[in-house]
Amino acid sequence: MEAAAHPNQALRLETLRKYDILDTEREPEFDEVVELASRICNVPISVVNLIDKERQWFKAEVGIGARETPLATSICSHVILSEDYVEIHDTQLDPRTADNELCTPADGLRFYAGALLKAPNGLPIGTLCVLDNKPNALDDFQKSTLLTLARQVMRELDLRLALKNQKILRNEMDHRVKNSLQSVASLVRVYKSRARPGVDMTEAFDAIGRRIEATAALHELLHDSPLENAVSLDAFLGHIAQLLEDSAPPGVRVHCEAGAVDIPTSTASAIAVIVSEFVANSIKHAFSDGQPGEIWIKGSGQVEGGLEILCEDNGGAAKRPEPAPGSVSGLGKRIMAASAAQIGAHLENGPTETGYRMRVSLPA
Repeated sequence: MEAAAHPNQALRLETLRKYDILDTEREPEFDEVVELASRICNVPISVVNLIDKERQWFKAEVGIGARETPLATSICSHVILSEDYVEIHDTQLDPRTADNELCTPADGLRFYAGALLKAPNGLPIGTLCVLDNKPNALDDFQKSTLLTLARQVMRELDLRLALKNQKILRNEMDHRVKNSLQSVASLVRVYKSRARPGVDMTEAFDAIGRRIEATAALHELLHDSPLENAVSLDAFLGHIAQLLEDSAPPGVRVHCEAGAVDIPTSTASAIAVIVSEFVANSIKHAFSDGQPGEIWIKGSGQVEGGLEILCEDNGGAAKRPEPAPGSVSGLGKRIMAASAAQIGAHLENGPTETGYRMRVSLPA
């Protein structure tokens, strides 16, 4: 009787494939396990068996002489539907195996004992099993050993998967850092191209410093984030606001309110540039003479799936001077507009009754 598919077959197969173990060469780490299992259980056959979609594939075996067999003759495909340990004392008396063509001959497989290979998500990917050509039974020590060896096989597989994921993550982090550094270097080149003899470049250096701090904050949150290529808006904006307040003149407070919305890293990076430039502009034009003031940064997800960032200060309703097109301040405004365009956002700003406001609207 051929076994039914596992009730969670799609996820089970996905889990198996994540280990990237199918169709690999034989290895001593697994060969030694089946040899030990065969000797301790005093049987001629032992297998590390992985149950694929249409076959069972042997990572290691003794007594079989093959690397795979079809599921139609697989005893283990029945076992992965059962408890952690299954023992069939006589296959010709068990309905799951009585008509199995590997068990019906006089010299066929008459005894089976298998321990599940279970992934951390609880799904079975195969078994460590032992077989005999005559009816048999394992004692408590042999059963315990088979279960222990099965756990050892899974620990080896899980360790390899962890190392593989770590390498992928390291490569991804290297790629992010490279892109971030290229972005900062590009900003430096742009400001450098605007430098003129006798022109104070302090503002340009401050802008570059803000970009570096925002980039560092983004990478710090990415390192701790459970998400891939995304951060939570509230944590990220809060971190940026704190950095901006730390560098603000005494008496200038930077407040932040944001929702727990997951945003891609590219969006977060652009938002950091826009928000940082708004705060720098407020400090320069609204609180430049040492007077106290407040700046608010608010971020929220919209009902239709978009994102809105609102920045405002209470530095007075007088119209802020328009920077000269070729000046450092003018370049900062162009960088804000370019950052908004980069993520497909609409940027609008202007005076309010008490100060200045900027709104960034990002569609879904």
